Formats: sequence, C-alpha cells, structure tokens
Amino acid sequence: MEKRLYWVDIPQGRVFRFDPMTHEHEVCYEGERVSGLTVQEDGSLLLFMQRGAIANWRDGKLKVIINQIPDVRAHGFNDMIADPMGRVFWGSLPANEYVKERYCGLYRIDTDGSITLVTEDIGLSNGLGFAPGCKQMYYTDTILRRIYLFDYDQETGSLTNRRVFVETQADDGDPDGMTVDAEGYVWTALWGSHAVVRYTPQGAEERRIRFPAKKVSSVCFGGEDFSDLYVTSAIAGPKGTDESDAAGALFRVHLDIRGVPEFFSRIGL
Repeated sequence: MEKRLYWVDIPQGRVFRFDPMTHEHEVCYEGERVSGLTVQEDGSLLLFMQRGAIANWRDGKLKVIINQIPDVRAHGFNDMIADPMGRVFWGSLPANEYVKERYCGLYRIDTDGSITLVTEDIGLSNGLGFAPGCKQMYYTDTILRRIYLFDYDQETGSLTNRRVFVETQADDGDPDGMTVDAEGYVWTALWGSHAVVRYTPQGAEERRIRFPAKKVSSVCFGGEDFSDLYVTSAIAGPKGTDESDAAGALFRVHLDIRGVPEFFSRIGL
C-alpha cells in the first residue's frame, strides 16, 4: 500500500495526497469537482464527482464507471464510506445547503453497480462510520446536528432501527465528518467550533481537541499504528468565511489512542 493520505478540495476540483514519511504533499488530480472518494481494493481511487458520476482514478487516468445518477446530478454527493463487503454508502446534498425544507438521502452502491436509496428525510448527509464488529453504523445529519446509529446487516447491506446517538447544541458547532476508533469511541469534526470531539459508545463527550481553524470538516486515523489523527478544515462554506491563517489547513495530532483501517471499496472490480 502507498501509506499516503488523500483528501479533496471540493470547490477547487482538486485531490491532494500527503506522504507522512517525506512530509510532502501534492495535487494528484485537478479537474471536475470531486465530492469525496474511497480507496478501491486494487489500490485505485473511486471518485464521486459533483455532477452525479462515479469514476475510477489511477496514475492520472480517469475511467467513468457510472455516467450520471439522476438523484445526485442536481445536488451532489457528500461524504461516503466503504463497508466490509466493498459496497459504498454515500449521502446526497439538498438543492441548497442548510435549507431544512429540501431534504436529501442516504444511498448504497453495491459491487455490481446497483444503487439503493437506504433512507430519506435527511437534512444534510455527512460523516459515516462503523462500530466495532460491524453490526452498527453511524450516520451524521449536519442540519439537524444529529449523529444517528443504525443496526447494520453486513451480508445484505441493510440499515434498520435508526435512533439518535448524539445531538449537539446550536451554539456548539455542527457535526461533520467522523470516524470510529479501535475502542469504539466516535470522533466527529464540529464545523464552526474549532474542535473535534470524542464521544463514548454511550454518547457522552469524553474529550475535545481545539484547532486554530474554525471550520473543521473531517477526521480520520493514519500512521503505522493508526495513532495519528488527521483533521481537515475549510476556508469558506455555510455560516460564513474563516479568515484566520489556519483556515483550510490539514492538521495531524499524535495520540495514545488508535484508530482502525478503513475498508476498501470493490465497485466494478
């Protein structure tokens, strides 16, 4: 494996990668806007394009797998995760972000390319993560400031029994990208709050890490033993612009806590 970190700059249509060994970063893709990605089992990247297309990217070459998903074309993808079987769950955006009356949904694409609408009535889809043992899945609705917990069937990919895991307060930021560590604790970036928060499996705040950037957007683990926490941030977006020098920066925090590897997608392989 490459042992490099990939992340996207959606407005600029760029995908970055960072090498922790050399501390060098570069733009490895620039073009049509990409809302997010997963890593395929063969090492290529699965790019979710803003116009509702899904494409495979490797060594600078882009191969479109799905030209257009009608439900997504007008709105766009927002955050995605591969499951243990190689499927990918992703959320769609509302027509106008942060407009409660225009709801979106959570979808699943199976390895054969078939697409299923999993759940509706979501304000703004965001971070996803699996609990240890992969019998439950977390899912974030940023507009409602909720992280939901579902029962998850690994064999079928179905989600049932949706309930609220955490609901943040209006003055404490909006839950955005998230991940789950090896102990089953949930980490979420709180957009607009300068912070990433770690919740216990029961939903209680266990710790809070503050950052100089206000709009922290997502979080994941990396490093040789998955004890490095990587945190992305943004300059602009809903609720104004962050004019600080740290806005848009990528951060790394070394912890005494370990994460777990993400699953590889297997779409079209």
